[in-house]
Amino acid sequence: MHPYTTDMYEGMLAETVMLQGYNGDMVNAYYARPIGPGTVPGVVLIHHMPGWDELYREFTRKFAHHGYLAISPNIYYRFGHGSPDDMSAKVRGSGGVADDSVVGDVEGSVRFLKSLPLCNGKVGVFGTCSGGRQAFLAACKLDTLDAAVDCWGGNVVQPKEKLTSKQPVAPIDYTKDLSCPLLGLFGEEDQNPTPQQVDTLEEELKRYRKNYEFHMFPKAAHGFFYYDRPAYRQEQAVDGWKKLFSFFEKHLGTKS
Repeated sequence: MHPYTTDMYEGMLAETVMLQGYNGDMVNAYYARPIGPGTVPGVVLIHHMPGWDELYREFTRKFAHHGYLAISPNIYYRFGHGSPDDMSAKVRGSGGVADDSVVGDVEGSVRFLKSLPLCNGKVGVFGTCSGGRQAFLAACKLDTLDAAVDCWGGNVVQPKEKLTSKQPVAPIDYTKDLSCPLLGLFGEEDQNPTPQQVDTLEEELKRYRKNYEFHMFPKAAHGFFYYDRPAYRQEQAVDGWKKLFSFFEKHLGTKS
């Protein structure tokens, strides 16, 4: 966890930036970093289906507070601009954002972070809900990530009848290509993914002898980190964040 004492200097820079994403497109992203000497690891945050919203800006600053270069690309950029709710509805109505597009934007975000003199050279990926699915997917499709966190990512285990032109392959089918350690945080009462689907993914990870760590939280359903929603579970959320930061510290390092 981020070491904090009451006599320490603390500073942060947070702003909207542009970076080169999928297919060379310039997309906007929210970037936050701690102010101070030394180098630190980076984290790419893939936002959830409710959109590139205030909550994900808070999450981005939370990572910066804990000593990370944090960036959250707007993966809905190509659909235009408007309120997060409106853009999410537009994306949902068009069948979602293409997997290749998301992976490309994550790849560009990793490239952006690793190009910074402040970066220690290691970058992880984090996502919740659809972003959890996409975090797992990116960790399988890219070899530039050093750790991945999937928070209740639905549709990782996806039946063939639910596949589309934008999501042509179930992420679980890429498990053999997982390129970095994986942390999974899930709710026992979630319906997508269900505990049974999480078990199926775990079996596949064991089959390919991947480095992973799964936690199933009792009395928690989908989105139990979201303090602004009825699904929020305070005890499980606090424990989940602790496990998450411990995992990233182990695989990405700390300030040097």
